[in-house]
Amino acid sequence: MLSQLVYVSVRNPSCTEEEIQKILAACKRNNKEKDVTGVLLYSNTHFVQYLEGEYSKISSLYDKIKTDSRHKNAIMINTAPIQERSFPSWQMGAKKFDNDEITYQTDMSSSEKVAFKSLLSGKESNNLTIGLIKKFFK
Repeated sequence: MLSQLVYVSVRNPSCTEEEIQKILAACKRNNKEKDVTGVLLYSNTHFVQYLEGEYSKISSLYDKIKTDSRHKNAIMINTAPIQERSFPSWQMGAKKFDNDEITYQTDMSSSEKVAFKSLLSGKESNNLTIGLIKKFFK
């Protein structure tokens, strides 16, 4: 079943920009074979990743991701069946954001900004989650 999975984690201080590029290269190399697509939002302190694909594949991938030493405290925010992919041609899109000065591609309401800050703390799990992530890429 086509599904989505969203998690947030704390980036380890030792995870350099070079390591981020290695993560993205591995995603692009491996996700095509698994038919997994999605996006990675990252800052100096956090990761937010949205994965989409067959549930068994993204669930298995998440289990592997949780053990990666470049981050800690991975919290699954949301997983659910989906009708279609939001990022069908992206093995892994990425965007860096600044925790103190988050900029969005589209206007975001004050309540959405509060919800995104809540997402980073691992507390946001409502219907806004996917929409918030998409705002960074639209």
